Amino acid sequence: MSPDFTFLLILALRMAIAAAFVVSASIIAERAGPVIGALIATLPISSGPAYVFVALDHDAAFIARGALASLPINAATIWLSLVYVLLAQRRGVLLSCATALAVWFGIASLILKVQWTLAEGLIVNAITVAICVPALARYRHVKMPLITRRWYDVPLRALLVATLVGTVTTLSGWVGPDISGVLVLFPIVFTSMMLILHPRIGGPATAAVIANGVWGLIGFGLGIAAVQAGVSQFGSAVGLSLGLLTCVTWNLGLWWTGRRKRVPSLRAERSNPEAKRG
Repeated sequence: MSPDFTFLLILALRMAIAAAFVVSASIIAERAGPVIGALIATLPISSGPAYVFVALDHDAAFIARGALASLPINAATIWLSLVYVLLAQRRGVLLSCATALAVWFGIASLILKVQWTLAEGLIVNAITVAICVPALARYRHVKMPLITRRWYDVPLRALLVATLVGTVTTLSGWVGPDISGVLVLFPIVFTSMMLILHPRIGGPATAAVIANGVWGLIGFGLGIAAVQAGVSQFGSAVGLSLGLLTCVTWNLGLWWTGRRKRVPSLRAERSNPEAKRG
């Protein structure tokens, strides 16, 4: 077997694995409602496999440096979310999504001009969260309409994430850790949800998924910080595992907190059905 064929075979396998993760998670997200869907969407289902595959080809120093670039890029995704949510209330999918992506690319280009430290990346995320979370609060609670899946949904998502993983793993050795760290965090899951859900269920309902996702992105940023610190101290395998554990723990905490808040209201409705009908 020739080296070129082996490379293509491994690349295709990596792309297929990553696509399977994203497609499965996004289908669950559609059926679970805007809150649970957002928590699933903000797990590292596209960036996680991409980072693992990059780690197979590069040393721990490369991954740690890439994570330093990824951390402020997480803030760029939060700004993308805010821009999309605001525009999606009245505008169509193309204008809303294109403008949000333009903002993301603009911020990413500025981020690449700075040599970031872990503390600086965390500060940028904290400032972004302080501004964007209150601005998004009013758009989070929208009833999710019934979604009918179309034939191109799965192929589109699979193509998007497979392209991302293939691009990152192929170019990482040429473009270096900084650009690799930016590419790994391209908001492929959010973008696919915008493009698929917005025409079908409307801008406000799709925006509710994205707005709820910002809370998950807070944990995602902490997960990236855990990757950087863990990889620097203990190597790629431990660092990436710590990042995944941080993201999962954060989202489970959000789910549990939301569940506890809903239980009293459900009990009140059951104990006073007349008030509910009124």
